[in-house]
Amino acid sequence: MDNRAEVRDFLTTRRAKITPEQAGLPTAGQRRVKGLRRSEVAALAGMSVEYYAKLERGTLAGVSAGVLDAIARALRLDDAERAHLVRLAQEANGSNAILRPRRRPRQWAVRPSLQWSLDTMNTPAILVNNRSDMLAANHLGRAMYSDAYADPTCPPNIARFAFLDSAARRFYPDWDLAADMTVANLRTAAGKDPHDKGLHDLVGELSTRSDDFRRRWGSHNVRTHATGVKHFRHQVVGDLTLAWESLDLRAEPDLTLTIYTAEPNSPSAHALSLLASWALTSRTEPGGATQRA
Repeated sequence: MDNRAEVRDFLTTRRAKITPEQAGLPTAGQRRVKGLRRSEVAALAGMSVEYYAKLERGTLAGVSAGVLDAIARALRLDDAERAHLVRLAQEANGSNAILRPRRRPRQWAVRPSLQWSLDTMNTPAILVNNRSDMLAANHLGRAMYSDAYADPTCPPNIARFAFLDSAARRFYPDWDLAADMTVANLRTAAGKDPHDKGLHDLVGELSTRSDDFRRRWGSHNVRTHATGVKHFRHQVVGDLTLAWESLDLRAEPDLTLTIYTAEPNSPSAHALSLLASWALTSRTEPGGATQRA
């Protein structure tokens, strides 16, 4: 596959993020580029400027693992960025065909047993695919994300909600961080399966409708979505500070289960209790809006 444009944009944006100070290089003299020069990256990676320039122009086909590792070290790539670089090289070689996820239908089918498992959890839990569609949730998860379920005509999608729904600016108190993470997750998914038409359609839609999304997509940032702490402002129970854990499902490698918990006896734990009480008197249908019981 000809993915030279993707390779070029990824490497140039990574180079622009590293300052000479971070790389331990002298900063004397006027600099015309943001971040490192190509010659500096080449020196740090132990290769000629001509060879690195060729790679940065997008020619990764046939590049050895040692060269990829040298570039990753020079550009100080994190684990998610290293994995993305390797996938780009595999795509250029055509060697990732056997690793590419099997094709999925446009609508994922959630097994009843999986929904039953979600329903046994007494803390918010959601099931999301690589396109950020919320495929399933337990009752607390639907109550927590009630804003995203507000439109009964459109299945909930975290990316569409973040960039196209004004309620997201209230739901995510640090909206910029949430937006950055959302786009980086989609960029990572695109690197894993660059032939996913549904994902391409979503990116095209958001790029057309949101300047904020289009600018972030152009930054080529990727990330590993695994664990952390997020802040929310729910329309009913107020502020929530929740730890989250994301788990990949062995039987469904494209799906991720995310579970939210609050520190015991914290204000957020109390808010989750209020959310549970509100959820008992409200009904958030899997494909529709929240209704009073």
